[in-house]
Amino acid sequence: RRVFNRYPDEIPEDGGKMTMAFAASLEVLTSREFKVSGAIGPVSSLNKKGPNVSDIEIGKGGTSAWSLGGIDPTTTVAVYFDVTNPGTTPLPQGKRRYIQFLTRYQHSNGKTRIRSTTLCGPWHNAEGADQRAAQQQQQQQEGANNPVRLSFDQEASAVLTARVAVHRTESEDVADVLRWVDRSLIRLCTKFADYRPDDPNSFRLSHEFSLYPQFMFHLRRSQFLQLFNSSPDEAAYYRYVLTRENTTNSLVMIQPTLLSYSFNGPPQPALLDAQSVRPDTILLLDTFFHVVVFHGETIAAWREQKYHEQEEHAAFRDLLEAPQADAQMIMDARFPVPRYIVCDQHKSEARFLMAKLNPSCTHNTPEGGGGGTQVFTDDVSLRVFMEHLMKLAVQS
Repeated sequence: RRVFNRYPDEIPEDGGKMTMAFAASLEVLTSREFKVSGAIGPVSSLNKKGPNVSDIEIGKGGTSAWSLGGIDPTTTVAVYFDVTNPGTTPLPQGKRRYIQFLTRYQHSNGKTRIRSTTLCGPWHNAEGADQRAAQQQQQQQEGANNPVRLSFDQEASAVLTARVAVHRTESEDVADVLRWVDRSLIRLCTKFADYRPDDPNSFRLSHEFSLYPQFMFHLRRSQFLQLFNSSPDEAAYYRYVLTRENTTNSLVMIQPTLLSYSFNGPPQPALLDAQSVRPDTILLLDTFFHVVVFHGETIAAWREQKYHEQEEHAAFRDLLEAPQADAQMIMDARFPVPRYIVCDQHKSEARFLMAKLNPSCTHNTPEGGGGGTQVFTDDVSLRVFMEHLMKLAVQS
C-alpha cells in the first residue's frame, strides 16, 4: 500500500498519479572555481567526463552525471565538490559561484520531465599576500562573524560525513574508517573552535558547531560502523537506507530521538543518556529502524498488578497508552515500517534501548554517580570523548 501511494486528486496534472518516477538521471554543472568529486546514494555512474569533473573521487566519482533508476519524493543523493582554485591566487572580492542540478525522469503518467535547480552564492576567502596569516588575523577580528562559520550546517554535515564513512567501509577496514572520522573531527575543531593553544579548558565551540561532535560520537557507536550483533545482510540494509534517506531521517538513524513520559506533565524530549532511565517513567525511542517503548521498573510493576484496569487509576492507563499511540503514529508515517518493541527495565529486550544510550553511568562508575541506570559496556562516555577531543584539538 505504501509503495503505490498516489498524489491527492486536487493536485494539478499529477492528481491520482503514483508518487514515483522511472529512468531518472542526475547531472551537475558548476562554475570553474570548483569541480564535482562524486555522489553517494542510490546512483550508478554514467561516466560523463568534462572540465568540471575532479580528479579527487568521493563515492561514485569521475563523472558529472549519474543514473538513479526508479525514484520517489523521498530519494536523496549526496553530491561532493572539490574547490580547485589555487590558494596562491585568491578569488576577486564579490566573486560568485553557481551549481545547477538537472534531473530527468519519466513521470508515472508516461511523460518525460526535466527539473533544473540552480543555486548561487558568494565565495569567501582571506585577502593578502600571506593567506594563512590573513586568515588568522581575520579570525581574531571577525570571531563569530566569519561567514564560513555562520553558514555551517552541522546536521547536513554530519549526514554527509556519515555517508562517506559508510561508503569507505566497502573498501576499507572499519577501524581505519573510525580513525578517519576522528581525524576529520579533530581538524574541524582545530580550525573553527575558539581556544588558547595547549589549554583544553579554554576550548569553546560556537552554536553552529556545538552538536557536531555529539553526532560523530553516536555515529562511531552506531550500527553503521559497529557490526557486532549484525549479520552481513542487516549491515548492508542499514547502510543502504542511510545513503538514500533525507537529512532528518538520517539524523534519527545516527542519533535516535528519545521522549520521556511521566505523571509530572506532558511528554518531554530526553537526553540520549543513561541518566534518562528512571523507574517511574516510560521512554519512547525512535532509531528509524526500531521504535521502542521502554517501561521503567516501577511502571512495569504497576502494570503487572493491573492498576491500569481500575477506574481510580485512569491517569496511569492514559500514561501507558500515550507512548503506544505516538509509536503508532511514527510507524504509520514511515517506510519501510520499523520494528515495534515493547519492553521493561532489566528485561532482555531492554538492550535495544540500552545499546543506544550514552554510557555516562557504567558498572565502573563509583556509587552515587548521579542516578539513572548502569550500562554494562566498556565504551567511553560522551564526556570522556569530548575531553580527549579538546585535548587533541588545542595541541600546538
